[in-house]
Amino acid sequence: MTISNKYDFSFTASSLRLNEMLLVARAYHDGIEVDYTNDLGGGKSSTGKRMLSEFKKRISHLTPAQVEVLLNSDLVTQKQLTLVSVCKSYSFIREFIVEVVREKVLVYDYQITDGDYISFYRRKFDFHEEMDSLTELTEKKIKQVTFKILEQAGLINDIKNRIIQPQIIDYKLMKALVQDNPNWLKVLLVSDTDIQRAKE
Repeated sequence: MTISNKYDFSFTASSLRLNEMLLVARAYHDGIEVDYTNDLGGGKSSTGKRMLSEFKKRISHLTPAQVEVLLNSDLVTQKQLTLVSVCKSYSFIREFIVEVVREKVLVYDYQITDGDYISFYRRKFDFHEEMDSLTELTEKKIKQVTFKILEQAGLINDIKNRIIQPQIIDYKLMKALVQDNPNWLKVLLVSDTDIQRAKE
């Protein structure tokens, strides 16, 4: 997993938005242009352009095999793979899922509290000077969009209760992730034992 040490918080521009992500992925795959003003920006060119850039970034982190799975799978698998693309693009969300959400599941604790998020955020604050310049409004937005992404991906039941939802992973998705790097299964809360088994 080659990931930059510096956090990029541009994910606050868009939550998971599966339908728009699929639209861009399909266009990208078929080599056609996206009408970003109307399809992504609700009639606003600047919003659409920003969204298109965001989705292209996420799709660019997927392997060709993963794009095929994304375009030809059921809704649950599409959500899971879109979440993987977000985690490949944004190490803040990846680390939150792997270090907080997954760790809680491994000890059979299925609720994420505000305290869990705050302690994670403070821990990262000490190692990421780029977080010094974040405004209070941006910090709120980061938290809000992080939990929205988890909800839309089906990792938690909703943003209010934040009950973690165990994941059932389709064989095609499992294979596409293992071929890339088995550690990506961690963002779908897979245990080390099951990751080892998937590699065999």
